[in-house]
Amino acid sequence: MIAREWKARCPKIKKEGFIAYLYETGVKDTSATEGFKGAQIFGRDIDEDTFEVTLITYWPSYDAIVAFAGEDIGVAKLYPEDDEYQLEPDTFVLHYEVIENQWV
Repeated sequence: MIAREWKARCPKIKKEGFIAYLYETGVKDTSATEGFKGAQIFGRDIDEDTFEVTLITYWPSYDAIVAFAGEDIGVAKLYPEDDEYQLEPDTFVLHYEVIENQWV
């Protein structure tokens, strides 16, 4: 299994709106792609004004990621409305081989 990690920062005042928007764009698009196995969204305060979101999606193979992201899977898929949330997105994504996955 492959984990695909993307991060972005936004002002804290835009946090709730951005997370809802992330569900409607990135999570909705990935979950509609054949092979999608799941997603997690993490958040943390960077400082008193900035919030960071990490989206991790899970895929059975790199080929399945190509179906979502296109041939260059290292490039982040961004959306035109990102500017509404004063987003500072990473323009790249990282991929990891999932070596161990246990849930209690």
